[in-house]
Amino acid sequence: MRADALKNHEKIVEVAAQVFSEKGLDAPIDDIATRAGVGAGTLYRHFPTRDDLIDAVVKSWMNQIDAAADQVVASGAPARVALMEWFETYVSRISRNKGGPAKITSAMGKSESPIYSKCETLRLANDRVLSHLRERGELRDGVDSLEVCRLIGGIAVVADQGTLPSDSIHSMLTVVIEGLVSSDHAVGDSSRE
Repeated sequence: MRADALKNHEKIVEVAAQVFSEKGLDAPIDDIATRAGVGAGTLYRHFPTRDDLIDAVVKSWMNQIDAAADQVVASGAPARVALMEWFETYVSRISRNKGGPAKITSAMGKSESPIYSKCETLRLANDRVLSHLRERGELRDGVDSLEVCRLIGGIAVVADQGTLPSDSIHSMLTVVIEGLVSSDHAVGDSSRE
């Protein structure tokens, strides 16, 4: 990529992140082009679809997702504590932009989606946390990482669209966690240990 094209690409991504944060992922593309100081044609040459632009914006926080999952695994925390920490991080990360939770959650498991690789990063990070707890015998049998991602994503969608307070999100996550933790660990373990 030529230097001027690279500069335009980076500026578009930077402005798109700001606009998506302010107005949601359905913000007008023309607003992004205008604020980035480029024409619509330039924007579309770099990002032929809205999903391509969203894909570029979310790349920056994917490394943070991996680090958060690794931190939870390394903490050695009990299942409920580990899951709450991880799920709150998960919800927070996919909720950075209005409309983000619905866009990301609906693309989960769909290889044809332009943001599939980002969804896979989320699913694989989630799988690392779940696998760690499974190996310690703290997770119920048959828990599927993709299904958990969709479930936690559903909570994020409800919170995003209903602008719910964080204690409501915490309560919903607690219900999910109770369904995931092995019955051998169900008594005497608190979600706030």
